[in-house]
Amino acid sequence: MHRTLALLQCFADSPQDLAASDLARRTGLALSTAHRLLKVLTTEAFLEQDPGTARYRLGPSLAELGRLAHHRRGLHRAEPELADLAARTGATADLATRVAHHALILIGGSLDRDGARSLRRPLHSTALGKVLLAWGAAGPDLATLPLEPLTGRTITDPQDLRDELERVRTAGFALNEGESASGVRTIAVPVLDHTNRARFALALRSSPEAMASARLSWFVEQAAACATALEVLLLPPGQRRVGPRPTIALP
Repeated sequence: MHRTLALLQCFADSPQDLAASDLARRTGLALSTAHRLLKVLTTEAFLEQDPGTARYRLGPSLAELGRLAHHRRGLHRAEPELADLAARTGATADLATRVAHHALILIGGSLDRDGARSLRRPLHSTALGKVLLAWGAAGPDLATLPLEPLTGRTITDPQDLRDELERVRTAGFALNEGESASGVRTIAVPVLDHTNRARFALALRSSPEAMASARLSWFVEQAAACATALEVLLLPPGQRRVGPRPTIALP
């Protein structure tokens, strides 16, 4: 099963159709094994093969499952809230959850802009990821977390990241100052459940000029208000947070 999942995951990391040889190389599978698994996936329409090029792309069965998951998780109810937040702030609004070592964007403006590439973002270098780590299920486990440097501002030392996550918890929000890409400022807040775990992270992203330091508190307040609404829309009544949100404390 894990080999089949590895084949499917290849398409999350590539905007292009892939040949069987590409897939075998990326997964470390023998070409004959890759061909056998690809035949099963195409028969069930999880993949489809272009008859002209013999290359593979994601199939309609995956689109069906994705659409079902989108609605059954209630994400369609959250879309208007994020659209309103983006309109009011002029920033890109995204909602993400944790998947292994990444923050996976589920809805928001990045889907429109980055729909051809993976919507997984590193945990250590993004505001979304910092929130998901800071309010994780059992505290942040950084021992196996890849800390790849993406810019000169990326945190790559585990102790520095622990210190940063403590600041995030104290402040009630996370800030990304060009740690994943230059010229980008992002703030993020948690969507909390009744155990004070971040089930989702909500981010606003723009340029440092548009999201000026003097107005940062306003952007954080707008995001926090939206996160509170999302707790009602996305979580069952018995799993909703009780009590006040984390206090916002700007430096």
